[in-house]
Amino acid sequence: MKKTLFISDLDGTLLTSKETLSPFTLETLNRLTGQGMIFSYATARSYHSASKVTTGLTVHLPIIVNNGVFILENITWKRLHASYYTPEEAKRILETLNQRSVHPLAYTYLNGEQKYSYRPECLSRGIRHFLDTRPDDPRRRPAAAEYMLDGDLFYFLCIDETEKLFPCYQQLKDEFHCVYQIDMYDGEQWLEIMPKTATKASAALKLKEMMGCEKIVAFGDGLNDLPLFAVADECYAMENADEQLKRAATKVIGSNNDDGVAKWLLNNWK
Repeated sequence: MKKTLFISDLDGTLLTSKETLSPFTLETLNRLTGQGMIFSYATARSYHSASKVTTGLTVHLPIIVNNGVFILENITWKRLHASYYTPEEAKRILETLNQRSVHPLAYTYLNGEQKYSYRPECLSRGIRHFLDTRPDDPRRRPAAAEYMLDGDLFYFLCIDETEKLFPCYQQLKDEFHCVYQIDMYDGEQWLEIMPKTATKASAALKLKEMMGCEKIVAFGDGLNDLPLFAVADECYAMENADEQLKRAATKVIGSNNDDGVAKWLLNNWK
C-alpha cells in the first residue's frame, strides 16, 4: 500500500456545525494516528483559531493554515513554510480595495508576532462583527492608514457588501489567490486574498514531500477545497458540500455532522 497523507478541511468537514470535533471523531483520529495513520488538516483558519477548535486532537504532524499560506508544527507553531506578499503587491492590493471603499483586515507578522491591522474609523458591518466576537484576540492591531502595511503581509480579509467586493475580486483574482464566498457561520460575503503561491494544494504537495508520502487523500466541503482536490489522488466531498465540489470528488461521503471523515477513515484506512 502506498504511503498516504490523509488531509482534511476543518469547517464543514471535520468540525460539526457547532465548530467542534465530535467525541467520536476525536477518539477515532487519535486512535488511528496513534496506530500510524498519517493525518493532517488544511484550513482557512489561522493557527490561533484552529488550535481552539481542535482541542484534544493529539496529531503531531505539521498542519496547513490560512488557506495554504503556512505549514506549521502543530505543537510549537514553528513556521516550516510561508508565503508572503512583496511590499509592492501588498500596497497594490490595499489601494485596489480602498478605491472601492473596502477596508480589510491586513494580516502580518510584526516583530515575530502575528497581528491583523485595521482602521477603527473605517469598519464595515461585517468587520465590526468579526472584531466584536474576538474582543480578547491578541492579534488585534488598530492602525492609522500609513501603518496598515507594517511587517510581513500574507493575507487580507474583507467582509462587506457584494457590490463592493465582487469588482475587487474580479480585479485581483488573476494575480493573487482569492476566495470569494458566503461565510457558513455568519452569512456575510467574504473576500480573502492571499499570495498566488498560497493554496491548500501547493501546501499539501509540500507536506506530502516533507512526510515522504506517495499519495494524498483529501476531504472537504467548500470551493476553497477545489485546488486541493485537483492535486489529490482521491478526494471525498461531504454530503453537505458545495455542489461544484461534489462534482469534482471521487465520491460523496457522510456529512460533517455525521462524522463523515472519521467513519470513512475507520472503514478504509489499511
